[in-house]
Amino acid sequence: MDAMLPTIWAGILAFAILVYVILDGFDLGIGVLFGITGNETYRRQMMASVAPVWDGNETWLLVVGAGLFGAFPIVYAIFLSALYLPVILLLIALIFRGVAFEFRYKSEKMRWLWDWGFFLGSAVATFVQGAAIGAMVNELPIEDGRFVGSAFFWLTPFAVCCGIGLIIGFCLLGATWLILKTEGELRAWAYRLAPWLLGGVLAFLVVVFLYALVLKLDVLQRWIDRPVLWIFPLVGAAAAAGCAFGIRTRRDALPFLMTVVIFLCAFGTMAVSFWPYMVPYSLTIEQAASPTSSLRFLFYGAGLFVIPVILIYTVTVYWVFRGKIGEAGHYG
Repeated sequence: MDAMLPTIWAGILAFAILVYVILDGFDLGIGVLFGITGNETYRRQMMASVAPVWDGNETWLLVVGAGLFGAFPIVYAIFLSALYLPVILLLIALIFRGVAFEFRYKSEKMRWLWDWGFFLGSAVATFVQGAAIGAMVNELPIEDGRFVGSAFFWLTPFAVCCGIGLIIGFCLLGATWLILKTEGELRAWAYRLAPWLLGGVLAFLVVVFLYALVLKLDVLQRWIDRPVLWIFPLVGAAAAAGCAFGIRTRRDALPFLMTVVIFLCAFGTMAVSFWPYMVPYSLTIEQAASPTSSLRFLFYGAGLFVIPVILIYTVTVYWVFRGKIGEAGHYG
């Protein structure tokens, strides 16, 4: 059991990251979509569709940060050193976004400010997450277990492309969530947007593949050596086709479900490309893990109690607020 603890905690963190990306992904996407429509009725329905769940979704980001600090402190230190500015921007954006979410209903004269805050907070938070992923794919400059790059090393054309790509991806999640949860004109509006967003996601994935091919990144060599890994892109392509089918046939649940599968496949692609490294390609899971005693303590505390409680809470909230909201912005 003790020998497996580093792998178990890597799995727990991977699960928490995946849950965060999907759950907070659609409400960040809705925040971006909020900014491209001036229709107040649409905006109220958008916010109503995520009002019961948006703050709970961000709990998983705290799980990721705390779990990384406890189970893999050297990775936590490297990532914070390398991505200090993106992390600060992420926190500021999420705070401003949360304040704007609550304040826009309490203010009329300043509502324009909170509307911009909700939109920009969502867009900036999404962009810096995508840019951070792009920086990791490019590989962090590490020597003797320490980050040795500059404060702006992450701001490369590829990282910017990844940031924009994640914005498009989260907007697709948001649009398909609106299809799933709303009715009337907003649902029709989301249906019109969804094909363009799906096309944008597919175009981004092609660009990333060509980038890896042209620059001959290490990650591409791993795929050449292990062709079985192509199962993830193939399933993702099938999910994209399923999403397009659901949009065309107006099957409300299918586009969101298939978009989630696309994200699952994208995450799986990245995870198996980096395995068994926690910091590609510098530190493995075993090298980065805390002492066994610390991992054991965390596992019996957070792993068996805290995380299951958060998961139960999340499932319960989504079950209670299942179904569509009406055009007045109310459930049921």
